[in-house]
Amino acid sequence: MRAGVKAVDVSEKALELFREAIEAENRRDLETAKRKLDDMMELTRKGKPELYFEACFRMANLFLQENNYRGAVKCAIRAIYRAPNEELRTLGIKRLADILTILKNENRLGELAENMEPTLGLVRDDEELYSFVKGLVKIAEGKRVEAKDLPGEFRGILEDLRE
Repeated sequence: MRAGVKAVDVSEKALELFREAIEAENRRDLETAKRKLDDMMELTRKGKPELYFEACFRMANLFLQENNYRGAVKCAIRAIYRAPNEELRTLGIKRLADILTILKNENRLGELAENMEPTLGLVRDDEELYSFVKGLVKIAEGKRVEAKDLPGEFRGILEDLRE
């Protein structure tokens, strides 16, 4: 019984942090919002992957508001990496594609050429995601990328970014 109570407590605390983050964001207090989401991500990383996923993308949204495009992409990649099922993974890939489209339209893809090593290290055991991130970094560096070996969702994103 105690384990069940603890799981509810984690969910309740995570949702409370999420609500507080949204309230802080609405007040334009982005630092507080990021701190709340960071706490939520730490709390949910192992036991509540659906909540972790949403916290990552909410954090990505905050980074976009601050023009921290690399931070937004890194959060999206973490969410995809830890997505608990194929449905959320696919949704995450679509959301990442939207973020990358913003970067492309703002001529900011080059920002992804630096400091992506920690993200590559995180996703090293996910062959598809690792290959995608490596390709993304190459595009950011202005290098040619062959996307033909990637699965359709990732291949389509890289092909769109190359155009």
